Amino acid sequence: DGPWARFRADFAESRLAMAGLVLLLAILAVGALAPVISPQNPYDLGQLDVMDSKLAPGEKSADGKTYWLGTDGQGRDMLSAIMYGLRVSLVVGVLSGVIALTIGSIVGVLAAYLGGRFEQVVMRIVDIQLGFPAILVALILLAVLGTGVDKIIIALVTVQWAYYARTARSAALVERNKEYVEAARSLGLSGARIVLRHLLP
Repeated sequence: DGPWARFRADFAESRLAMAGLVLLLAILAVGALAPVISPQNPYDLGQLDVMDSKLAPGEKSADGKTYWLGTDGQGRDMLSAIMYGLRVSLVVGVLSGVIALTIGSIVGVLAAYLGGRFEQVVMRIVDIQLGFPAILVALILLAVLGTGVDKIIIALVTVQWAYYARTARSAALVERNKEYVEAARSLGLSGARIVLRHLLP
């Protein structure tokens, strides 16, 4: 059995993990099917009625529609807005997480493998960044960069990469002194190949 098979078996045995997976899949399904299952398209001005503005949750509109989470000041159905908003939130969350994970993992592994001055500089930057509240740093970056999905992703990546770098460095420090890395060195493999093909995985 490989490591992925063991992981799948352990994951399937955990009720909490399976419940989390079901919840995640449900959220993804709602976001993907928002145009089909949402009662209203909150971005379509033709579907909005100012007379339906600021309705309380569960109230009905003049044409008999029930707004389960109420409406905002422009008559937008809050439930539909959440469903459509999920799509943007998921894209931003997944993209920023993947980019931050990639950058942080590579930087952390390189810091552990190369050591010396490079490791000291990288880890001091990580320590300084982690010394500030993440939400404060993200808000400052957004104030400087401006609005937009791409700016939000940049701000989140800037905030998150340090966490992954510290975790990857800690794991790589343990792996660096193991026999398979020493064997790769003794075979004369380049540092880049050792890091990318052996240490990083």
